[in-house]
Amino acid sequence: MKIVTYNVNGLRPRISQFGSLRKLLDSFDADIICFQETKLSRQEFRADLVQAEGYESFISCTRTTEKGRTGYSGVATFCRVNSVFSSDEVSLPVSAEEGFTGVLKDFSGSGYRNIEYSPLTAEDVSADELLKIDGEGRCIITDHEHFVLFNIYGPRAVADDTQRIQFKHDFYNILQKRWESLLDQGRRIFVVGDLNIAPYAIDRCDAGPDFEKNEFRTWFRSLLVENGGGFFDVFREKHPQRREAYTCWSTNSGAEEFNFGSRIDHILGAGPCLHKEENQEHSLITCHVKECDILEQFKRWKPGSTPRHKEQKTRNGKMEGSDHAPVYMSLVDIPNIQKHNTPSLSTRYCPQVYGCQQTLVSMFARRQSAEDSNLSGGSSSISDDNDVFEKCSQLNKRPLHSCSSASSDFIHQGVLCTSGVCYKESFKEPSSGSQTSSTIGHTKSSVVCKKKARKSQSSQAQLSLKSFFQKTVGGCSDSSSFSSDKELTQEDISIGEPNETFTEGSEHDDVKELQAKQCALVHEDMSQPAEKKKNNAALVEWQRIQQLMQTSIPLCKGHKEPCVSRIVKKPGPTLGQRFYACARAEGPASNPEANCGFFKWATAKSKNKR
Repeated sequence: MKIVTYNVNGLRPRISQFGSLRKLLDSFDADIICFQETKLSRQEFRADLVQAEGYESFISCTRTTEKGRTGYSGVATFCRVNSVFSSDEVSLPVSAEEGFTGVLKDFSGSGYRNIEYSPLTAEDVSADELLKIDGEGRCIITDHEHFVLFNIYGPRAVADDTQRIQFKHDFYNILQKRWESLLDQGRRIFVVGDLNIAPYAIDRCDAGPDFEKNEFRTWFRSLLVENGGGFFDVFREKHPQRREAYTCWSTNSGAEEFNFGSRIDHILGAGPCLHKEENQEHSLITCHVKECDILEQFKRWKPGSTPRHKEQKTRNGKMEGSDHAPVYMSLVDIPNIQKHNTPSLSTRYCPQVYGCQQTLVSMFARRQSAEDSNLSGGSSSISDDNDVFEKCSQLNKRPLHSCSSASSDFIHQGVLCTSGVCYKESFKEPSSGSQTSSTIGHTKSSVVCKKKARKSQSSQAQLSLKSFFQKTVGGCSDSSSFSSDKELTQEDISIGEPNETFTEGSEHDDVKELQAKQCALVHEDMSQPAEKKKNNAALVEWQRIQQLMQTSIPLCKGHKEPCVSRIVKKPGPTLGQRFYACARAEGPASNPEANCGFFKWATAKSKNKR
């Protein structure tokens, strides 16, 4: 039996990457697949997103309306089964639960009491606080009789965000109480998912001397058997000394190129062995876990790929795939269980997926209402059409039988207006329910005129390159098309947010020199054919763009290469400001091929704000 955990960083893009949800799931060849950070809301549930043939799905979505948290997080557990009714497969759970506090309900509206559950004893946690903890869609629990599986997406909290730090504390404290309740009942537990915690220094690329003193890392290590807890870190049990075994990398820095990441995706196991014998040689891990490892083939960076700073698509850190790698575990000696049906939390019972059954009475009622509306609104429609027809005729002042080139076409309730010419449709109702020959002929002629107008419009002269810029270079007073235009400054073509510039000292001299060349070229073009003048104008535009791009983007100090432009997204005084950074992928400071750490604000204004 194979179990996989994978932070997909958005389920929709992963489905698009693989072609379909079924292909994505089949690529793991696993019996139970746990996704985190699906970024789905309940309103977005569609069969192609949450259901695949041969799999049962159990999904939790965010319910909070907090700003920045809608359409965020989310977990999903997919179970590969042959039958969803009267099945003895371990992969099909006997019960399932959304969240772990017990306050959420399934699709039928009933609470969860199938999985053994003891009410939380934390007196300082109210029902509203429990609902808030489960409201971000961070947990799905499935009971497979031999073990209970927790699919967890742990909250992230940066050092200066006290509110999220407290939320993370509450989340894991209450979750631990749920684990302890199950273990006290003799149940076996597997916890899989992105916990957003790297427990040891070996699990982090740039761990400092105080790395392991973090309160959440200390809490994580306290859970482990080696520190007196009840859980095994399954990966470390199989690979205790493996270094650089990372599962997550920075989204935009290209850190995968140098494997500069952290191990925050985990599989934990606790509880007794399935064997009857009780001695030190028997344990859940040694007896039933055959292997546990990272699925390297799902990483975005593949060996032999073009370096990030040399590839335009990856230069800004936009690589196809998730910023995490999946982790899998293989179980052995897991016997079948008693026959059972799929739990009520399955998406096959979700109204947004299967829809609502309509009655015949409701269908006929809507049809009758539509017919009554058409009959009562007939006269007013004709009068409205006449008004439109008369207005179009007054505006155009052209013969109604003409058909010329169009700048805009539209049809309004039977009146076809093409290039300012209107054609009025016949509004006589056919007695037999079909169109008369005159009406059909008139409609065909209108369509022909409309097609001719579109053809005429598409045959117009191609726009010049400079017409795509709102501001173009002037620099000299001449009767040519350049004379009335303003100079295209670096501000107009710089990458990132508008109205932000970065100016090198020699830029103004270079631009003035380029303007002089352009003025000479314009005067020279006065005696040349129009087609050649158009080509020269395009050449001038490209020369100006290239010149300004070269002088506006600074070079990093480590590699003397053009930097990349980025925007500050973190809330604060510099939010939305642009800066320049080394274009190479993030990596160890000892590696000269990695990012050199160069940073420079794009404007002096941004520097002052800092």
